Amino acid sequence: MNGIIVELNALVLGLFIIATIAMTVTRQIGACMQLFIVQSLLLAASAFLLGASPLSWHLVALGCVTVLSKVVIIPWVIRALVPGEINQRRELAQTIDVPAALLISLGLTLVGYAFAQPLIHAAPSLSAGNLAMGVAGLLVGLFLLAVRVEAVPQLLGILAMENAAFLAGIAVAPDFPLIAELAIAFDVPLLAFIVALLARTAYRRIGTTEVGGLAALREWIR
Repeated sequence: MNGIIVELNALVLGLFIIATIAMTVTRQIGACMQLFIVQSLLLAASAFLLGASPLSWHLVALGCVTVLSKVVIIPWVIRALVPGEINQRRELAQTIDVPAALLISLGLTLVGYAFAQPLIHAAPSLSAGNLAMGVAGLLVGLFLLAVRVEAVPQLLGILAMENAAFLAGIAVAPDFPLIAELAIAFDVPLLAFIVALLARTAYRRIGTTEVGGLAALREWIR
């Protein structure tokens, strides 16, 4: 039974890092959000698998909170607050082209995997891969945050890093305290609400959600 769980979890981890890399190369903002939803579902799937044998209610609760907050609430908040034309259009301003972004993301994945190898012994055997893929996902998420110039994709980059941190966290600390799970349920959607509200205000006032253009909004407010 454990062997099947390890294999299924390895498949989930591979799809998780692929979804994270895909977020760095897709240029349509709506598609980037769909990939974040997929990434969040895969994080929840890993938590459910690792919580199945032996049964861990902490990991099951983490998976449920992840689905509720990141698959349901956050996309609803972004779609409700951000004008629809933003989600449908392509991010035209690019700090790096797609082939280079793909190569750098793959390189960061290898660096993260290699960096995590000395730490693997700290994780249970069933979840050792989570630590490696979590560290790799953190680096790729940081790269996503650095290369995006629009507010919504940058928000998704922060959330992708948070997903990767929890993917690694369930490897070294599978028994999350309940207060941490409740904090995720409230804090992360609140962050999405604030950034989406700011993005909508910026788009209505200055016609763009580029972070660099927020200086123009500040001047307008003055």
